[in-house]
Amino acid sequence: MPALIPTSFSARITWLGQVPVEGDSIRSQAVETLELGWAGPEGERHAGRTRPSCSRVTSQHPRGTEIANVRQLAVMSAEEIAEIARTLGLSELDPQLAGATLVLEGIPDFSHLPPSSRLQGPDGVTLVVDMENRPCNLPAREIESEHVGHGKAFKAAAKGKRGVTAWVERPGRLTLGDEMRLHVPDQRVWAHLKAVRKG
Repeated sequence: MPALIPTSFSARITWLGQVPVEGDSIRSQAVETLELGWAGPEGERHAGRTRPSCSRVTSQHPRGTEIANVRQLAVMSAEEIAEIARTLGLSELDPQLAGATLVLEGIPDFSHLPPSSRLQGPDGVTLVVDMENRPCNLPAREIESEHVGHGKAFKAAAKGKRGVTAWVERPGRLTLGDEMRLHVPDQRVWAHLKAVRKG
């Protein structure tokens, strides 16, 4: 019995980028295609089958512990990026400043997709959504360098709108303009979720 439901929701790729392996900036560089292998985008800083653990998982692993890499891509929504820009008082926000790998247009409430949802491209390339990508101060620095006086507000403006992290379940190619179809787990929300959430 299938565990994932193909939905009627699909999204068009409006932007693709790669964070260079060299350097320490989160800024990505625009590209027209992404070749995705088992380790993620080829030639990208966040690629790899494993990665050192970061602040997002310190409740589970000491920082720097080698863990499976479910943060191979940072996927954002064009609609949510536009909302962030408006909150920051900007006419637009370049996805490269947020370190995006992939920007999609057409799926509502994108940053809150159920974990383990799939986004599938035309050639069968499939991304698995890990979880919401929480805002941090690294994009704020990049935004501030281009839009003085606007970067510091990024973390608050992007709350619930930073997109999701994802990893490659099935390799393939993504190209600007491709459509990706959303598949969601056939599973109800855990009955005890409210009890364990803070705030």
